Amino acid sequence: MEQDQAFVEYVIKAIVNNPDEVRTERTVDERGVLITLHVAQSDMGYVIGREGQTARSVRTLLKIVGAKNDARVNLKIYEPEGAVRPPRRERTERTERPAAHEERRAPVEDSMSVDTSDIDDLGI
Repeated sequence: MEQDQAFVEYVIKAIVNNPDEVRTERTVDERGVLITLHVAQSDMGYVIGREGQTARSVRTLLKIVGAKNDARVNLKIYEPEGAVRPPRRERTERTERPAAHEERRAPVEDSMSVDTSDIDDLGI
């Protein structure tokens, strides 16, 4: 097994629930190396990640491994015909977060105010 193919299997087996079902195929042509990844359907979400971040990261690392060996390496994640994808959710707009220098305290209600008699009862 080539170094790039072994790298893909090692990384993917570490993040899926069914590592025994991870399989890769390596093909070489005039455009470079193509590694096709096969995983269990239930592990597809782990491999792709939220908004494709995991797959993108593995591809980036794989290109680095390929560059060390003077090869152009690409990763294809195999999805069988008829595989059912869950419905895609719409992205919600992110709410603005307060700046780091702004205080993030909840408003104090009158019913939660503390007077000294409460502190005396605690024995502090």
